[in-house]
Amino acid sequence: MRALVVEDDFASRRMMQRLLAPYGEIDVVVDGEEAVDAFRIAWDEAHPYDVVFMDIMMPKVDGHEALRRIRAVEKEMGIRTVDEVKIVMTTVMEDPKNVIEAYQGGGATAYLVKPIDVEKLRKELDKLGYHPVK
Repeated sequence: MRALVVEDDFASRRMMQRLLAPYGEIDVVVDGEEAVDAFRIAWDEAHPYDVVFMDIMMPKVDGHEALRRIRAVEKEMGIRTVDEVKIVMTTVMEDPKNVIEAYQGGGATAYLVKPIDVEKLRKELDKLGYHPVK
């Protein structure tokens, strides 16, 4: 699995990096603008991400906007819906408006509330078909 963690909080970035490390290669960026750039670069290098873990509340470009931009890039590149990158939104906000916007407005694959529960993260990764590398 190749994953991108998009998180503006240093402690949260480090924690996600540590939790995901057993699953494969992890890259980290600090805002939505960098996320879209990293997504494009990964495709340009023919080494795209399998999954993106994206915070919602970030400076410059928030997670909802970055999600919409990534989906637009995929359409522009002709990537079929079935082949889209999995995007898991991560946030401290668990209000229904944000959940609905993440799924319907941007095409999120999943939604995890922070602080991230390790067992819920593992179950989500399992549902997505990702397992620790032996």
